[in-house]
Amino acid sequence: MRSCSRSLPALGGCVLLDGGSPAELASSSVPAIRKYAGSMRVVIAGGHGKIALLLERLLAERGDQAAGLIRNPAHVADVREAGAEAIVCDLETAAAGEVALLLSGADAVVFAAGAGPGSGAARKDTVDRAAAVLMADAAERAGVRRFVQISSMGAGAPPRSGTGEVWAAYITAKTAAEADLRARDLDWTIVRPGGLTDAPATGRVRLAAPQVPAGTIPRADVAAVIAALLGEPGTRHHTFELVSGDSPVTAAVRSIS
Repeated sequence: MRSCSRSLPALGGCVLLDGGSPAELASSSVPAIRKYAGSMRVVIAGGHGKIALLLERLLAERGDQAAGLIRNPAHVADVREAGAEAIVCDLETAAAGEVALLLSGADAVVFAAGAGPGSGAARKDTVDRAAAVLMADAAERAGVRRFVQISSMGAGAPPRSGTGEVWAAYITAKTAAEADLRARDLDWTIVRPGGLTDAPATGRVRLAAPQVPAGTIPRADVAAVIAALLGEPGTRHHTFELVSGDSPVTAAVRSIS
C-alpha cells in the first residue's frame, strides 16, 4: 500500500509502505504507454466507491492490475478484497505532483470519485470538480494518456430551474470537470450514467452520444462499460450517456468505437 499525505515530508508527501523507497519511486522512469490491449495497470480515483469496487473486481478477473486511491485507511481491506492495490491519498489535500508519482507506470486512469450522499455544496466542488482536475493534471505529468471520467446525466448544461442547491452544485461541478478534461491533451472519454441503482448487472445497456432519454442503470453495468471502454481507443474524445437498454455491453461499446 502506498500513502499520499500532505503531512509527510518525503517525496512531496508521498511515502511507499509496501516496499521500495521514496527515492526509488522518484527516480524511476515512466515507461512508454502500452496499447489498449492485453494487461493494463489502471488507477482508480475514488477506489472505495461502489462502482470502483465493482470495476476493480472486473479488472482483476480479466488479468489487469487495478489500484484504488482512497481517502480513508479503514477502507484498505475492502479494496484489497476486490483484488486491487490500495493507495491512501486524500485528493482534497494532495498536490498534483504527489499524485503523478503514484500514477507512474499506469496505463489508464479512471475518475470515479464523488463527494457522495449527505455532502454539501462545498464538497461537490472540492471532490467532483477539483479532484477531477487534479487527477487529469497528474495524468498529464505522469504521461498517462488514457483517462475515463465518470460524470452524470444532466452535466453539460446549467442546472434545471428549481433544483436544490446541492444538486445544482453537483451538476455545476461535473460540468466544469468535463470542460477541463476536454481541453487537455489526453485520450479522454466521459461517461454520464443515469440514475444509479444497486440492482444486479443485466449486461444490457444503452450507450450513445447525448441526448439519451433519462433512465436508470445498475452500478454493476456501469463498471462493466468502463472496463470495456478502457480497451477501446476509438472512444477517445467522446462523451457518452449510459442507461439500461437492450444491447450487450461489448456490442454497445464496439458500436460507438
